[in-house]
Amino acid sequence: MYQWRKFEFFEEKLGGGKCKIPEEISEKIECCSSGRGKLVIGCDDGTVSLLDRGLNFNFGFQAHSSSVLFLQQLKQRNFMVSIGEDEQISPQQSGMCLKVFDLDKMQPEGSSTTSPDCIGILRIFTNQFPQAKITSFLVLEEAPPILLIAIGLDNGCIYCIKGDIARERITRFKLQVDGVSDKGNSSITGLGFRLDGQALLLFAVTPNSVSLFSMQDQPPRQQILDQIGCNVNSVTMSARSELIIGRPEAVYFYEVDGRGPCWAFEGEKKFIGWFRGYLLCIIADQRNGKNTFNIYDLKNRLIAHSLVVKEVSHMLCEWGYIILIMTDKSALCIGEKDMESKLDMLFKKNLYTVAINLVQTQQADAAATAEVLRKYGDHLYSKQDYDEAMAQYIHTIGHLEPSYVIQKFLDAQRIYNLTNYLENLHEKGLASKDHTTLLLNCYTKLKDVEKLNVFIKSEDGVGEHKFDVETAIRVCRAANYHEHAMYVAKKAGRHEWYLKILLEDLGRYDEALQYISSLEPSQVGVTVKEYGKILIEHKPAETIDILMRLCTEDVDLAKNGTSNGAYLSMLPSPVDFLNIFIHHPQSLMDFLEKYADKVKDSPAQVDIHNTLLELYLSIDLNFPSVSQANDGIDFNRPAAPVISRAVSNGKLIVNGNNSYIEKDTLERREKGLHLLKSAWPSYLEHPLYDVDLGIILCEMNAFKEGLLYLYEKMKLYKEVIACYMQAHDHEGLIACCKRLGAYGKGGDPTLWADLLKYFGELGEDCSKEVKEVLTYIERDDILPPIIILQTLSRNPCLTLSVIKDYIARKLEQESKLIEEDRRAIEKYQEDTSTMRKEIQDLRTNARIFQLSKCTACTFTLDLPAVHFMCMHSFHQRCLGDNEKECPECAPEYRSVMEMKRNLEQNSKDQDRFFQQVKSSKDGFSVIAEYFGKGVISKTSNGPMGTVRSASSSGF
Repeated sequence: MYQWRKFEFFEEKLGGGKCKIPEEISEKIECCSSGRGKLVIGCDDGTVSLLDRGLNFNFGFQAHSSSVLFLQQLKQRNFMVSIGEDEQISPQQSGMCLKVFDLDKMQPEGSSTTSPDCIGILRIFTNQFPQAKITSFLVLEEAPPILLIAIGLDNGCIYCIKGDIARERITRFKLQVDGVSDKGNSSITGLGFRLDGQALLLFAVTPNSVSLFSMQDQPPRQQILDQIGCNVNSVTMSARSELIIGRPEAVYFYEVDGRGPCWAFEGEKKFIGWFRGYLLCIIADQRNGKNTFNIYDLKNRLIAHSLVVKEVSHMLCEWGYIILIMTDKSALCIGEKDMESKLDMLFKKNLYTVAINLVQTQQADAAATAEVLRKYGDHLYSKQDYDEAMAQYIHTIGHLEPSYVIQKFLDAQRIYNLTNYLENLHEKGLASKDHTTLLLNCYTKLKDVEKLNVFIKSEDGVGEHKFDVETAIRVCRAANYHEHAMYVAKKAGRHEWYLKILLEDLGRYDEALQYISSLEPSQVGVTVKEYGKILIEHKPAETIDILMRLCTEDVDLAKNGTSNGAYLSMLPSPVDFLNIFIHHPQSLMDFLEKYADKVKDSPAQVDIHNTLLELYLSIDLNFPSVSQANDGIDFNRPAAPVISRAVSNGKLIVNGNNSYIEKDTLERREKGLHLLKSAWPSYLEHPLYDVDLGIILCEMNAFKEGLLYLYEKMKLYKEVIACYMQAHDHEGLIACCKRLGAYGKGGDPTLWADLLKYFGELGEDCSKEVKEVLTYIERDDILPPIIILQTLSRNPCLTLSVIKDYIARKLEQESKLIEEDRRAIEKYQEDTSTMRKEIQDLRTNARIFQLSKCTACTFTLDLPAVHFMCMHSFHQRCLGDNEKECPECAPEYRSVMEMKRNLEQNSKDQDRFFQQVKSSKDGFSVIAEYFGKGVISKTSNGPMGTVRSASSSGF
């Protein structure tokens, strides 16, 4: 004990700790109890007094008539149980009574005294329970209102009372402490209840023994724990329900199975107590006769407080204080200092280990513990004990800012300590990206591959990593620990990092391709988009195979179903991967060709055909539209060798010996022309590619065959002959007009007029071609001779002999037509004159009807008869009701009138009129025909305006 350090962790309270029991308590104090914020004091005159927190008198009352021997304030209910002497009913019966007071219920107002209500009185000694001196007393609240009261006697017996005393529903039983060698020294000096699960145990102490009763057994079973005991006031119970007894040589602890630890504190133990994990002892020193009050911290092996006191009569604990009541009725209140004060005291003495043990045993919060550990670490660091300092700092992880520790150990000489701290930081999952970087840098600087392996590869589970994955990969990669970086990336599922290391750092392209093939389709698409450029550059064929599997996976199986289009729309499109081929158009062409051959109805079919057209028609096999954009193109790449070329009439001429390039170009153009034709089948109105883009590509790359096909397919015949005109291909020009200018085959005859105009403006001798053109113009009567003469007169190289024969034939033909028209005019004039004479005759002369037979029935004409001006006569009965028109001439007349009405109706349909004018070879003849039929000879108020009669328009 003497090597235990002494500290002043407690201090005197309530006026310096020295105070007195109130004067209202004048008699000798026999017993005391505490609880529920009060001190209860019993005196030898039978009074009980209650004191408040400041040891001030609250109230008192007469509990017993003679004296109060024992008191206990209950914890669960505000009840007080007392044992005292009252008046004897008879000489044979003892006056010793047990009373229960309800301190919440006071006597009614108007009574002479202020006293609580006594809810139960019980005689302790009866015939079955003979009288003896009471030496100890203890009450246990089992389940209110059930009480278990144990009363220890000087003869080794324990009287037990159990039940509801207020209702007098109780049971009594007696326990006898056996095995006591000295019957004269068998008094019960101490009692203690212990709840061990559902089992209720009772400790009983005599001066020569320690026993344990199992109260759940019937009758209770006794177990002797030890053959030594102690005197009164030297028995207490710890917070863990351990029995503690004090003897002159030591203090002993007892569990249910026997004696536990003992502490060799010499001296007579007058009082033993337990307060908040501290052992309280009042020890009498036989040498000087003084009493010393010690507070022991058994866990930390120190004396928390030591004080010489006067003669103590009672020791209590309440309000967080230790209260000592002296025989002279003075009192001493001692309270524990706060944790901060205790730690400051220890820090000043550099007793850091004591401070650490103190905060740990008193269950201080983690932040306070970490602060003590930090100060201890700082102390060790200042003494250059870096290993021990780091050991303390490691315990502060989670509460102390890591940068505080890291800055102290950044020196290269202390890198081992820093590594240890960072490892523990990661182990507890509190490391940041910077901490991971620093730890890996420590490993790499120490070249400690074994620890690096443990840090990287020790986690076999699938759970979250204890470090930032991306940071670990980046640091290992920078330090050329590529295998470690790949391990982390693969385990964490960071495919992009794994492939970046394989491709950019190690150049293991085959392994990268194999890894990509093992991924899920969605991940394959993402990784190929990111690293496809590198793969295409080094492994084009294998990369294309991966893309084909990705974009056409299970297409053959989908074809057997009915939702092929829907399935294809779920697959990645080849268009999504065009950017990876930016510098490798040949590989792109191979990929798209394979895809187009396998998938015939892709949603991206138009885009694929557009891209293939760009590749097929490009002279240098590049991207005409893409190459003009700056995004994603490295202009520092070495340029491809330039081959001098010229384009003539749409044909490529290579000015060099590179026959392979010439052959490749021609093959691509053949593919391009085939694609233009195959992607625009006859049953489709629009092709499976962008027509405008196709025309632009053919124009840019002087691909005449493709351009002519597109123009002809789009019925742009004038653009077709313009191509021939631009190339001065007269033979092809005439052949094209023969094919496209035939009116009967849906052609455009006006092409011949354009062709004639071209030769008229050519400025060179083209007599042969002109004569051939005139043949077709004359055959289809496309242009009048005057227009032909005006057109050809612009070419100074053409002579009159070119059109001499044509003009002669046209003049002869026109002469014949004039003569035919003259004869027709004479005939029409003669017929008109005859009709006028007949009309005049009908107007001026009488008509003589000489027919003797009916025109209808051919019988002899008799009266009544009807004669018509057309010289037809009929019986009236043959005409019936129709006497106004001649049955013989009426049909002809009606047909003429019907024709006239139709012509007048058609004159209101301007769209039909203009359509006939437009579609006719000779539009003027259509107009003349309308005039000749009298359709537009009358005034009309149609939507096109008013049409005047022929006489007013100058005809």
